[in-house]
Amino acid sequence: MTKATAHAPWLKNAILQIVGGQAMTAKKVCVVVGVGPGNGAALGRRFAKEGYAVALLARTSDTSGPLAASLADARAYSCDVTDATSVASAFDAIAREMGPVHTLVYNAGSGVFGTVDDIDPSAFEGAFRVNALGLLLAAKQVIASMRDKGGGNIVVVGATSSRRGVARTAAFAPAKAAQKSLAESMARHLWPQRIHVCLIIVDGVVDLPRTRAMMKDKPDDFFVAPDDLADTAFRLTEQPRSAWSFEVEARPFKESW
Repeated sequence: MTKATAHAPWLKNAILQIVGGQAMTAKKVCVVVGVGPGNGAALGRRFAKEGYAVALLARTSDTSGPLAASLADARAYSCDVTDATSVASAFDAIAREMGPVHTLVYNAGSGVFGTVDDIDPSAFEGAFRVNALGLLLAAKQVIASMRDKGGGNIVVVGATSSRRGVARTAAFAPAKAAQKSLAESMARHLWPQRIHVCLIIVDGVVDLPRTRAMMKDKPDDFFVAPDDLADTAFRLTEQPRSAWSFEVEARPFKESW
């Protein structure tokens, strides 16, 4: 298990209480699963800005480690969402070191693209394991404690591909469709238990160094800004229960749809 590289800021800035001999934050805990330099990092920053203690999960600490060190109350954990043991280990550590999870943001996604002729069966299966199985494994780690605490939030970052398959999304679209269906099933079951499950359909190209390099001719407003997407995610967790949203779209205003 990988902790944030800067442990001292955590001890200095976190509001601590002793529970069962373990140091835990008194703040609400948000777990961001799938922390890369784009949406994942922005989500971590946004919830930290709102006073959450943030657990940052990724396969490697390349992004999550430095990000955790830059935030007041954050820790980075290594986690392979396709492996049940890895997921359980990460969430056990979060519960022990930070406390019960109030908000789970599932941002892990596999972007394997190709036609039915191109896609290897193992890549097809892998896309399902990251997008759908990983969501199931992560959600099952937090639902019981959310229920015990009287509610919580599960925000899933999805994609337009969940709605239709085009030629080169033979692996990605079915996996995202499975993720969307799972999220909807979870929402119908968990909403009455005061757990707000919702899905953000990202319809556009996320602003990343690699997408900028691939699309050098595109203006700034062509891209989905990660900070703006993170703001949408946070605002979903603040909705009153009498007007909850399940599926929300996030697209640049110029995007054709």
